[in-house]
Amino acid sequence: MKDDSREKRRRELMPRIALLACLALVVASLGLGWSPGRPKEPAEPPFSEQARSAALTETLRLRAAGEQLGTSTAGDPQPAVARTVSLLTSHSRALLVPGHDAPAAPASPGIATAAASSAVPSGVPSAVPSAVPLPASAAALATELAASASQRLADASVADGGMARLLAAVGTAQLLQASALAAAVGAPASAVPDPAAPQLSGACPSAAPASPSSSGPSSGSIPGFSAGADAAAASLPGALAATVESELETVYGYQVALTRLGGPAAGPASEQLARHEALAAGAEELSRMHCAPVPPRAAGYTMAPAFLASPAAGLGGLEASALPVYGDLVALSEGQTRQWAIAGLVGAARRSALWGADTGVLPGLAADPNQFPELPAPAPAVTPTP
Repeated sequence: MKDDSREKRRRELMPRIALLACLALVVASLGLGWSPGRPKEPAEPPFSEQARSAALTETLRLRAAGEQLGTSTAGDPQPAVARTVSLLTSHSRALLVPGHDAPAAPASPGIATAAASSAVPSGVPSAVPSAVPLPASAAALATELAASASQRLADASVADGGMARLLAAVGTAQLLQASALAAAVGAPASAVPDPAAPQLSGACPSAAPASPSSSGPSSGSIPGFSAGADAAAASLPGALAATVESELETVYGYQVALTRLGGPAAGPASEQLARHEALAAGAEELSRMHCAPVPPRAAGYTMAPAFLASPAAGLGGLEASALPVYGDLVALSEGQTRQWAIAGLVGAARRSALWGADTGVLPGLAADPNQFPELPAPAPAVTPTP
């Protein structure tokens, strides 16, 4: 009887044990399902975004240095420093992406704080680290401005089309302003060289001309593409053709100007004529390399009466008119073609300044600075409690 009772109790307990085991498995599985997984690391931003953010940070730092130098001159700020601050303000606004960047001016004199570099993603090679001392003199500002320009131009050679054009424009303007600032304060010229054009090499891979779809991004994807550019020009073959035509017209302009220029202006004009003949030949060679048709050379061009009356100013206008042409080529090309275009953009800006023409705040980029986003107001200074 006792054995029967034990067996009966054992049979009654088995369903309960099985139910408890099932409940334990359910609880364990729910616990595994509810346990938080390892958060995914954020994806690294594209190079173009890293380059833009680094350019913004460095531009803000140099702008803060210029403002500090302007207020430390006992009420007599240097005009060249003021022009530098104005240029860097425009560049900061052009590089700003509203809603993504929250830069602030350095809070401590002479230091670029972490707040100013918070807009830069971690791991950006050209980003400015926190607590970087600001240049303490106008000469030092000119030197660091030239270094910033060199970095912007280097980043432009590998960034995406539209961003490459913006970075090239920023770098070109900063390079010119660094030279102007150094000359204004009697400082030696920067040791940073202008970008050099590469030795062109290559051949057309086929006899068929390249189509716009295979020649780089369209104008619709390029911020600041030249106003009025037609669909044919918004391609690499179109940009190369425009470059050839611009250089050939400039060659003709220099030939005409040399018959009217005298004195010290004749020597530089003769040198620049040879330079433009080489640029026209280079643009034609690039056209053949990309299977693009080479525009025929015209017998001559019609020069406006104002050009004939004032050839030096006319040459400045010719040089300045080439800036958006080279800007288009920067945006629509890559590799050695883009490097050649960047060198051409800087050279055209240098020659424009040589003849007294205004290159604007962003040489090679058709943009209205008044339409740039406003910079956020600087954070209020925190007064330490005694």
